[in-house]
Amino acid sequence: MFESPLKSNARNAWSESQEELSETEPVSPVSKGNRGKKKKNRRQQPQQQKIEKRSVSAPQLCGEESFDGDDEQSEKRYTDYDKPIVRGIFQIGKKSHDVLLTSMRVTWSPIQPETPTGQSETLRRTEYVELKDVFGVKVKRRRSAGQETGGTLLGITLFQCKKKGPKLKDHAIHFNNMSVDHCEIWFKKLKEILSGFQNRPKSLKVFVNPASHKKEAYQIYRDDVAPLFQLADIKADVTITERKGHALSVLKESNLDGYDGVVVVGGDGSVAEVAHGLLLRAQMDAGRDTDSMFTPVRATLPLGLIPAGSTDVVACSVHGIRHPVTAAMHIIMGHHQEVDVCSFSCLGRLLRFGFSAMFGFGGRTLALAERHRWMPPGQRREFAVIKTLANLKPEDCELSYLPVKKVQTETLDPVKNEYLKDDMEEEESWTTTRGLFLNVSIMAIPCLCSMAPRGLAPNTRLNNGSMALITAGNTSRAEFIKHLKRYNSVNNQFSFSFVETQTVWAVRLRPRSQSSWSDDIAEDNGEYDSKNAPIISSEGAYPWNVDGDLLEVPSELLIRLHPQLLTLFGVYIEEAEEAHIKCSCI
Repeated sequence: MFESPLKSNARNAWSESQEELSETEPVSPVSKGNRGKKKKNRRQQPQQQKIEKRSVSAPQLCGEESFDGDDEQSEKRYTDYDKPIVRGIFQIGKKSHDVLLTSMRVTWSPIQPETPTGQSETLRRTEYVELKDVFGVKVKRRRSAGQETGGTLLGITLFQCKKKGPKLKDHAIHFNNMSVDHCEIWFKKLKEILSGFQNRPKSLKVFVNPASHKKEAYQIYRDDVAPLFQLADIKADVTITERKGHALSVLKESNLDGYDGVVVVGGDGSVAEVAHGLLLRAQMDAGRDTDSMFTPVRATLPLGLIPAGSTDVVACSVHGIRHPVTAAMHIIMGHHQEVDVCSFSCLGRLLRFGFSAMFGFGGRTLALAERHRWMPPGQRREFAVIKTLANLKPEDCELSYLPVKKVQTETLDPVKNEYLKDDMEEEESWTTTRGLFLNVSIMAIPCLCSMAPRGLAPNTRLNNGSMALITAGNTSRAEFIKHLKRYNSVNNQFSFSFVETQTVWAVRLRPRSQSSWSDDIAEDNGEYDSKNAPIISSEGAYPWNVDGDLLEVPSELLIRLHPQLLTLFGVYIEEAEEAHIKCSCI
């Protein structure tokens, strides 16, 4: 049984593609059944004989003398673009093609016989692929069932990254030629060119959270991501996380010098942990004191996100869609996107780095969901939302912020992030408000997801040097639910009198209530018991939702923006392109 030479799936192509050429003997592509046809074609034009002879000979290494006189137009067309490297004959599909490799593209056109007048019957249709879109090249062999090495040489296969809407997919282009010498020259030249793309990673540290969402993270990596990394010749050092904080401890203790990037396969909680670990490691290497106010340095390694969670807002914000193959292709192609990051500090001590935070309704909902981890993820989320809405209460807070307009005269250095001046502590530069708030959101990225395709903070961007401060004041439960439903529609979710938005670069929030949250969730009917005790155990500790992770803060929290502190594999996306999902609980 033979494998099909025309399969374009990455995993099947890898199983039949090998880089070793020395094990295979040269095989002539001319079979015995063609001998009779040769006698009938003896009277064909000399040019046709030249084409047939070239198809079984070694490829032409292109120089000044590589082109014949009848190829002057081709020479002019190619040299106007870039310099030719090698030229040869390959079968693509069912036809023979004249294929030319330059430093920037592979171009091919079908070989057609000439008429007695010396003119081609039809114009040659030229196709090409840009090498900047090619991420892998493999030698293709046909092997029998159970055969692991050797096999009949079929040719070489290029693997291209193709874009369709927000999705990126792998596409295989097969160039068939059974000559070992011919394929070896092309293979080496292509590998030499592809190795020159500097942004593309060669070695990655990968963290996989097997407990993420529906526990599909490892399967997603094994089936969708790992085969693509193999095609791109990327070495992956995989760590399967065993507990919360496992990835953070590995990043703090391991030597990361041999890696070109870090990849996390999981949900928003996993992404937040690895992003915090990368940035914390950068501060440790730079000798920063995280127990005092400091200016953070940028992370040295880019971070790749393979979505495998329930919402994946960070991945959607940089990819536009929850699609593991798209995320993997952004990593393979080396697409870099600088991203603003927040730091969260309490009493002058750094708690963590992150992208977004919610206090009030958002924090209480997450804290309640964490207490019911035994429930399925979807049911747990809906239960927490309904329960928190039923016990909806405003938070008595003192909220201070630094508007962006007040620091426009400052000189911001996005590389060194030296933008936190001493005047940040001056009381007159802060705008302060006191009152009751149902929810307070601070977001440095748009936070796109299927339930909010325009984003939780549509007025901010990935790296515009500002945060969105969104406050929902005290109002009726019905009005607040209307506000929540607007996130899933095309209507403006901020067009309510109790909702205010500000563009800021620093926020202070100090709760003025002295009671702990356990008092707020107590049931009127007395069903509350110690078995269902909340995570917030100490009096005066308040729940924050930071990137989908629960953060306990006993007092005032300071949130500062650090422009372009982290590099992610991805590109800027205006709006999530996947189908909208409505929350059935409201």
